[in-house]
Amino acid sequence: MNHQTKILTSAVISSMKPNDKDLADVGENRGLRVTCANAGTKSFFYRYTSPVTNKLTQIQIGRFPSISLAEARVKLKKFKDIRRAERCPALELKQAKQEELEQKKKLSAKMTVTDVVELYLRQYIEDRIVDGKKIAGARIKKGQAETRRTLYGDAVLVLGERNADEVTRKDIVNMIMAIVERGSNVQAGNVLRELTAAYEYCIGLEKFTDEFANPALLAKNSLRQAKVRLTSKRGQRVLSDKELTKFLQWLPGCAFTQTQKNILRFTLWTACRTGEICGAEWDDIDLEKAIWHLKATKTEVERYVQLPQQAIDFLKQLKLVTGKYLFPSIKTGLPIQQKSLTEQAWHMRRDERMIEIDHWVPHDLRRTVRTGLSRLGCPSEIAEAALGHARTGIEGTYDLHKYESECKVWLQKWADYMDLLIVD
Repeated sequence: MNHQTKILTSAVISSMKPNDKDLADVGENRGLRVTCANAGTKSFFYRYTSPVTNKLTQIQIGRFPSISLAEARVKLKKFKDIRRAERCPALELKQAKQEELEQKKKLSAKMTVTDVVELYLRQYIEDRIVDGKKIAGARIKKGQAETRRTLYGDAVLVLGERNADEVTRKDIVNMIMAIVERGSNVQAGNVLRELTAAYEYCIGLEKFTDEFANPALLAKNSLRQAKVRLTSKRGQRVLSDKELTKFLQWLPGCAFTQTQKNILRFTLWTACRTGEICGAEWDDIDLEKAIWHLKATKTEVERYVQLPQQAIDFLKQLKLVTGKYLFPSIKTGLPIQQKSLTEQAWHMRRDERMIEIDHWVPHDLRRTVRTGLSRLGCPSEIAEAALGHARTGIEGTYDLHKYESECKVWLQKWADYMDLLIVD
């Protein structure tokens, strides 16, 4: 037999080289073997004759030095005790593994996609209380809410009731492509990334069998091979004066909901991001001073948005019919979701109810305001301040002026200019 019997020590095992003979322990540890593979990996085995099958049987105990010689001998003793009881350790390990596999199958069969998402959100992404202590989540508060919104807005909506282990790569590819087709490539990428992470988290917690493959990860590879773009392209679309005039005339009677129309109008008056506008609350609006205290911004820097008179007149009427939020959903009373704008635009294009100008998205209106301010002669630093862009470099360090009074003047000029476009 290709082995060498001797009292084993850690030093002896460490000195083993590939192609060396197996080492076999002696005395009370007889049956313990150590092998050294071609790659230099050293492994402990227990070799014995099974009292059940009467055949030579071998169990891998572990790899050195991840498991020490002392730990290997402790495990060896347990296996020997089982063998002395006329039982076969290898058969019992195989049976235990099979039972564990069956248990995992039962658990994974019960888990829906919603369960996977909730486990990921509650135990990893979001803050939680453990033994009376607050444990911070993996994301900041704003990121926690955004992750939940991302997963529930599409993944749970489409696949939530499905058994998590029955969802296929094709199911997820179809869901992602539906998001892409409505023009929300970035949202599609976010949904795929978070759903992949949710599945990976549950796989790490052994909620699925060892044979289970993450369907979201498989879908990601398929979409990458197909070169499907799940990121944003640098925007260059700006509505010309002719297109803006046509848009302003078309907006009141179009198929957008009244709340969506109001958001688009407010975007043109303030140059704010539609996501910021969707979450606006009345507590942050001062109609007398004509300002909006914008707290939740993309740059995480609070600022005061200057409101032109047209926006103030609009808000005075709006306040009569809304509650806590400026732009609530009729169904929930909560702020309308930003993605509803792009979804509705997609449906309108599909049904041939969209305005007949080149393809546009709501964010192009913000870019149109910035370009329009420059056309009117607004200094660049004021136009950038009106959009809430953070200054960088030396200028951002030393020039801390907010240009609020200047922004009020130029946003009013822009609002008046849009009025003239309709009149003309």
